[in-house]
Order: sequence, then C-alpha cells, then structure tokens
Amino acid sequence: MKQFKQLLTARRDSVTAFGIVIIAFLIVQGMILTDNISSSLNGQLVPICAYVVMAISLNLTVGILGELSLGHAGFMSVGAFAGIVVTTSLADAIPFGPLRLAIAMVIGAVCAALAGVIVGIPVLRLKGDYLAIVTLAFGEIIKNIINVLYIGLDEKGLHFSLLNQSFELSENGKMIINGPMGVSGVTKLSSFTAGFVLILITLFLVLNLIHSRTGRAVMAVRDNRIAAESIGIPVTRYRLLAFVISAALAGAAGTLYAMNFSTVTATKFDFNTSILILVFVVLGGLGNIWGSIIAAALLTVLPELLRSMNDYRMLIYAILLIAMMIFNNSGLKKRLLEKRAAARAEKAEAKHGKEAA
Repeated sequence: MKQFKQLLTARRDSVTAFGIVIIAFLIVQGMILTDNISSSLNGQLVPICAYVVMAISLNLTVGILGELSLGHAGFMSVGAFAGIVVTTSLADAIPFGPLRLAIAMVIGAVCAALAGVIVGIPVLRLKGDYLAIVTLAFGEIIKNIINVLYIGLDEKGLHFSLLNQSFELSENGKMIINGPMGVSGVTKLSSFTAGFVLILITLFLVLNLIHSRTGRAVMAVRDNRIAAESIGIPVTRYRLLAFVISAALAGAAGTLYAMNFSTVTATKFDFNTSILILVFVVLGGLGNIWGSIIAAALLTVLPELLRSMNDYRMLIYAILLIAMMIFNNSGLKKRLLEKRAAARAEKAEAKHGKEAA
C-alpha cells in the first residue's frame, strides 16, 4: 500500500511537471505571437531550452547517480558537430527543416551516447572521483580534436582529415568543419517549439527512470554501494546506463544549441560551459529536477535582462547567485519543503478519512 502511494505521488508530480512546462510554453508562445517579447530575449529562448536539457541531464549524473562530471560540455559538443554534419549532408535529400533537425538530434544523441560508453566503461568500475578527472580531460580532448578536424562534402560523399584540407573537393563541394575556424554558414533550424519538445522528452525519460526500478537501483548504488552489491545489484551496469542516458541527452541539447547559430566553434563548449551547467545543478539542488530547470532558465536569461544596467550588471548577477546559494543551503528551503509535504499528508489523510466514513 505504501509503495502504491509513493508511485501515485510520483506520477502526480510528473503530471504536474509536464503541466507547468506546457503552460510556460503557451505563455511564452503567446508573447511571441503578440510581439510582447524583446528581440534579445527571443534570441535566448533556444539557448534556454538547450541549457535546461543540459541541466536535467547533468543532474542525472551528479544528483541521481552521485558522480561528479566536469566535462559535460564535451558531450554537448559531440552532439553539436555531429548534428551539423548530418543536417548539411541531408540538406538536399530532406528539405523539410524540422524533420532534418529531429534526425540530427537523434544522431547527435547516439554519437554522444557512444562517447559516454567509451568514457564510462573503464571509469565507472572504479571508486572515487575518477569520473570528474576523466570527463574534464574528455572535454578538453574533444575540443582539441575538433580544432584540427576538417570535414568536407561533395558528390563523392564526406571527406575527413585531422591534418589539413588535404582532400580536394569538387567545384560544388562544401567545407563543413574547417578546423579551428569551426563551422560557418549554418542553416538555423532550431526553434523554441523544438526546444520545448526536447524538454518534454527529457523530462519523460528522466522522471520515468528515477521512479522506475532501475532508478531506485541507481540511487541505492549512490547511497551505499557496498549494500547494493551485497543484494545483487549490478552496480557498474546501472551506473553506466544512467551516465550514457545523461550523455545522450547532452548530445541532443548540443544539436539544438548549435543549429541556432550561423557560426559554431569548439570554444562554445569549453570548460567554462561545463562549470556553468554544473552551477545550474548545484544551485537548483542535487537530485532536484525542478530546481535545475528553474536555475538554468533564470541564470541564462538574467544577463540579458540586466544588460541595461551596464557596469552594475555582473555585480547584480553575482549578488543573485550568492542569494540563491544561501537560500539553497539554509533551513528556509527545508522548512518550505517540509510544510509542503505536511500539507500533502494532511490532505491525503482527510481524503482517506472521508472514504472510510
């Protein structure tokens, strides 16, 4: 009976989460249609969606799995450049932009997931903070590889080189990735609607994973690895599953993010980006998916909202960050959550009393 109530509460929370995201989308979409949104804020909508997905995916690794990752932007860059290559290659075969973007996000997610498998298999077998060190190195390695990567496309197909533009493209050929110059002339396919759909898919996958038997096993490993091993939970398999899903979602977010700009370079996905995403997760609360969404949205849009304050912009931004950290670590947040839980319990008890009567 207790497990049934927990399942019912989890489902209700999931429905509430989807409902609030949909309402937020409709409000913003209404502002766009009625031209009640500034051009600068409108330009931030797709990055906000991408960062929300990144924050949720990293929270799966840091909050749910309990492992620190310092190179999450590396998986984002894998998905970004894989998505650009796919959309450019399919431009003639699939002229419909949204379909091409969807295919690119799937392939970007698959490529990032493969990178997650390569990183995770040797590291997640070990105990300690090795994942943080390896993911940090992975992010830098990926950035350096992209800086020496040249990919071109012509009638003969794709051409690759890690040295220079040694391959000769035909007259109708096109350079896709041009080493340290990155990619230029990208057709912008991303939209706020596409970002909204990706957020819904991400929430569906992550919330269902958390509330499933697999999710409970992952959290059991996080809380006490020795106890989890003693009852027969395959620790490495569950840890790898959560990590790969996290990497795949980061890859899809990378594709969405990259297809919003005409020029993309590897420097957009550097160590600072990984730390920024980690800040979203920490400020939102480890394991708190809702907190990650709110922190990512607020901290992405705040610099734009404060742009008119010129010299005081970053000072106000820093003060707000400190205030969020104090609130997150203070007893006020705990008391608010306890009050919410008590109200739910009282409501459930009253309902049960009426049914018994």
